[in-house]
Amino acid sequence: MLRNALSKASLGRSVSGRLASASSRHTPGGSRRLASQLVEPKQPEVVTDEIPGPQSKAALSRLGLLQDTRAVVFAGDYQKSVGNYIVDADGNYLLDLYCQIASIPVGYNNAALLKAAQSPEMASTLANRPALGVYPPKDWSSTLEQAYMRVKPKGLDMVFTTAHGSDANELAYKAAFMYYAKTRRGGTEGFSAQEISSVMDNVPPGAPDVAILSFTAGFHGRTFGALSTTRSKAIHKLDIPAFRWPRAPFPQLRYPLDKYSEENAAEESRCLAETERILHDNPMPIAAIIVEPVQSEGGDRHASPQFFQGLRSITKKHDVLMIVDEVQTGCGATGTFWAHEQWGLETPPDMVTFSKKMQTAGFYHTRDMVPDQPYRNFNTWLGDPSRALMTRAIVDEVLERKLVEQTRDTGAYLKSHLEPLAIRYFRVFNSVRGEGTFLAFDCTSAELRTELLHLMRMEGVNMGGSGDVAVRFRPMLTLTKAHVNVFITRFESVLNKLYQKHWPR
Repeated sequence: MLRNALSKASLGRSVSGRLASASSRHTPGGSRRLASQLVEPKQPEVVTDEIPGPQSKAALSRLGLLQDTRAVVFAGDYQKSVGNYIVDADGNYLLDLYCQIASIPVGYNNAALLKAAQSPEMASTLANRPALGVYPPKDWSSTLEQAYMRVKPKGLDMVFTTAHGSDANELAYKAAFMYYAKTRRGGTEGFSAQEISSVMDNVPPGAPDVAILSFTAGFHGRTFGALSTTRSKAIHKLDIPAFRWPRAPFPQLRYPLDKYSEENAAEESRCLAETERILHDNPMPIAAIIVEPVQSEGGDRHASPQFFQGLRSITKKHDVLMIVDEVQTGCGATGTFWAHEQWGLETPPDMVTFSKKMQTAGFYHTRDMVPDQPYRNFNTWLGDPSRALMTRAIVDEVLERKLVEQTRDTGAYLKSHLEPLAIRYFRVFNSVRGEGTFLAFDCTSAELRTELLHLMRMEGVNMGGSGDVAVRFRPMLTLTKAHVNVFITRFESVLNKLYQKHWPR
């Protein structure tokens, strides 16, 4: 028996979508041309009794012979996915509020992105990928201006392009260490014979004992340096050698904020005081701190603008750089293009890292962060021009369609519906929080969260967790109030099912 009775409109959409897809298979290039003509459904459609269904399971069984598939939820059909809806291998249409772990900015098969993907410029970059640090394209500066600098964080006039979020943080750390060493040398170029000799043995003074400070429950990636600053889950770090770098406490706020304002202010003051103590007393000197505007993998933990203002004041006082990790919060999801814009800092961060919705990666920085010699912060590719072209198209869409403003409006609408539901269904969830559509709530247990996420998928809504008990919203910037209404209807249905099962009257 199929899940959900299907409406005539939904059936019509499903049939027409499949016919279009079928016809495209018989026309050279047809699937690419038709993809941009896909029409987003008005509601989800679940046609299997379980997710993953039989076709997903078959695909994953084949994939499992080649790769580890234990974390996979289902296999996607990206030729049919459209707008805010992801389609799986079984033909289930799910409203996607997780979006490839917060990485889809303007919808599946977005017409503008497909057009950019099919351009002669894109074909050339794919066929002739340059080593950007040595042989950049003649128009690379123009691409950087259009893709990145139109939306640069205030006060940061340069950009270093990389491959992914971990890479962005890793290379920002290197920039911080080089800046630290350069300032301690008095700005002079050149290295001592002892530095040159010792560095090949990985010992000081050539390989100095210097640290990056991060925060409890933070996540900054899985490469070696980034993993040493990641503090969200032990499973990410076990068995991997790590730098002995310090961590400071991140505020654990209580909700609703207006009810616990005094307690939260005291908690933030405690965390700031401990951070300053570590910066002053840590036996290993600290070159930089790294902090997320929202601890997006560690449970969606927030802090106030005043907390971040305090952090910036402390870093300036102790001559320590401040790196803001906007890998997940960047590109408009919080209602401003960069989440840290909401902090009201007197002086900007020294570096801001990005990836995910930007569909490329890197970090913005000041000229001070440029190493004193070439080839030091360097690799073959230094990013990818093809991804930069996609970022340019994404930024065009975001700015022309005013999607940051839309996200702010839609997020307020979603939050206004979640907050009363949290009071009504308090046995299931609480602590609604966030800005824009970058929202979250806590389930009352990890087991309930697992059950809720499964039931939401079976209602046709794809969601994800964060930390131990949080459920996070990571929709596209194209989410509208109509999508919120679709979600709320199904969310209430799931909440009622959970109450009927666990707390029957």
